[in-house]
Amino acid sequence: MNKSLLMSVLLASVLAACSNNAVKNKPAAPVVDSAQAAQAAQAAAEAEAARLAAEKAAEAADLAALKDPNNILSKRSVYFDFDKDEVKPEYRALVDAHAKFLLAHPKSKVAIQGNADNRGSREYNLSLGQRRSVAVKKVMNLDGVQEAQIETVSYGEEKANACKDESCFQQDRRADIVYDHE
Repeated sequence: MNKSLLMSVLLASVLAACSNNAVKNKPAAPVVDSAQAAQAAQAAAEAEAARLAAEKAAEAADLAALKDPNNILSKRSVYFDFDKDEVKPEYRALVDAHAKFLLAHPKSKVAIQGNADNRGSREYNLSLGQRRSVAVKKVMNLDGVQEAQIETVSYGEEKANACKDESCFQQDRRADIVYDHE
């Protein structure tokens, strides 16, 4: 038994001596010139600033379209028939144009303000104004605009003109599209 124990120890010693535990050289870290690093950082910062400036200029141009009287986006009111809340076909292109703008600008938001003329009770007109704003919102949602971009509110007859004839009442039966940055 001593002989086999001695043989085992000897065999383990030989195997340990044969193993390779040499330290491998790791490649040295590349030497970077601090001036070159500073120039690269400066160039990256300038490129990012130029990109942001171009993005801001494009956004400003897009926002200018909202105020250009020759652009459909400058029109913000959708008019309704008496006691109705359906978006008329003649206003569908207007609502679609605003929907396309919102799709192209996912950070933009609108409030759709429903209004009614001053005929009817205050409660009924609030309800009618809300139905009108929701009708415009539904058209925009069908065009792909996200729920989070649209808020609906009703002013009922609060913004109504003091009217005595039908042509004046027609101006009060509307939903106004108001952008959050205006």
